[in-house]
Amino acid sequence: MIKIAVLGDIGSGKSYIAKLFGYPVFNADQEVASIYKKNKNCFKKLKKNLPKYFSVFPANKIQIIKAIEDSEKNLKKITKIIHPEVRKKLSTFLKKNQKRKVIILDIPLLLENKLNQKSDIIIFVQSKKSEIIKRLKKRDNFNLNLYNQFKKIQLPLSYKKKKSNYIIKNNFTNKFVKISVKNIIKNIIKNERSNTRYWNNRTVR
Repeated sequence: MIKIAVLGDIGSGKSYIAKLFGYPVFNADQEVASIYKKNKNCFKKLKKNLPKYFSVFPANKIQIIKAIEDSEKNLKKITKIIHPEVRKKLSTFLKKNQKRKVIILDIPLLLENKLNQKSDIIIFVQSKKSEIIKRLKKRDNFNLNLYNQFKKIQLPLSYKKKKSNYIIKNNFTNKFVKISVKNIIKNIIKNERSNTRYWNNRTVR
């Protein structure tokens, strides 16, 4: 199985690009939303550690946002409770898809939580900061304070870029990105068949 991890800034188009590969995708954000909604054990831990914010199951967005906005420590507490569950879901996903040729990992905190393995192929999505902010502000649910809090717990983009095997420059043009993805997956499968090692920071235009 070839594992491809898609990394990048918040709002850089990671999830969209992950889907373009056409293989099973593990979307960590969706899994987290599911945990908040369905996992009662996690909720009990949240309520115990942050009783001011969590009282009635399931946890709702207002409670979560309020807790995160009030303190970076709150976000770290929430992350400590939620991410072990994400790890379990990832393990289940990998077992379910163990016979697939390729799977895609869309996990924003992949490196931060050490969920990656040495053999994983990392793709960094590079987008202009100004364009990212412009697009994020168009979202109905965009919250700048929340954005800044999440940025604080993430590794620098320069580090993620350095760790990557491929770089996709996303100018938010569908045709451009689709061509980049097609070229990358073609190259990855070709190298896998020939047992060629991947080199870092190959930019795909």
